[in-house]
Amino acid sequence: MNKPLIGIIPLIDIERESYWMLPGYMKGIEEAGGTSVMLPLTSDKETLRKFVNYFDGFLFTGGHDVSPSLYREEVSDKCGECCPKRDEMETILLPMVLEQDKPVLGICRGLQLINAALGGSLYQDLPAQHPSSVCHRQPAPYDQPIHSVELVPNTPLRKCLGKDELPVNSCHHQGIKKLASGLQPMAYAKDGLVEAVWKPGSRFVWAVQWHPEFSHKVDENSRKIFGAFVKAAAGDGISCLD
Repeated sequence: MNKPLIGIIPLIDIERESYWMLPGYMKGIEEAGGTSVMLPLTSDKETLRKFVNYFDGFLFTGGHDVSPSLYREEVSDKCGECCPKRDEMETILLPMVLEQDKPVLGICRGLQLINAALGGSLYQDLPAQHPSSVCHRQPAPYDQPIHSVELVPNTPLRKCLGKDELPVNSCHHQGIKKLASGLQPMAYAKDGLVEAVWKPGSRFVWAVQWHPEFSHKVDENSRKIFGAFVKAAAGDGISCLD
């Protein structure tokens, strides 16, 4: 397998005006056979176009709440801190990536951003707008599962993992309300919340609400998700059953 180069959206510390990265994102890619680089925060279209031409795939990371302005809603008092500069960068970058059909993996906020950017909407706060008995925001340790999701039959994730149900970790208070028309669900929580999506017709656009970057060291299914992404970026197909 070729060793693909993956561009990772940076995590932002607004108060300290700094970029940072959780090592699990990079380690998950590295252990799957890829190499990764954290991108700088920029909304310059020429720079982003160069990134799209250069990198083999893109990982849209977790982080701040997605601004409700992206899905045409007013900010509620339950919405957490947003990062307008990240929103701007990612909403410019994503269409460029999709235009060139480069593989994409979204994690947590990444799933939410992809859905909003493609025309869907979000619950700004699950406890207030979608209350349930499912624990969507667990305490540490984050590498352990807290609830299960049901995988949708005949979807890429179901075929990849070979399971009908999957235990997952969870650390979010927002989630998909209206699914973007170009996306299809791959997993649901017991309360009906969409937990994973894909984009039919694209080479590889997957996004999950849970956190394989925390669980990949102890969970084979998390490693398979990174493996499928890296294989797609390498141009070797998306099977993770080899």
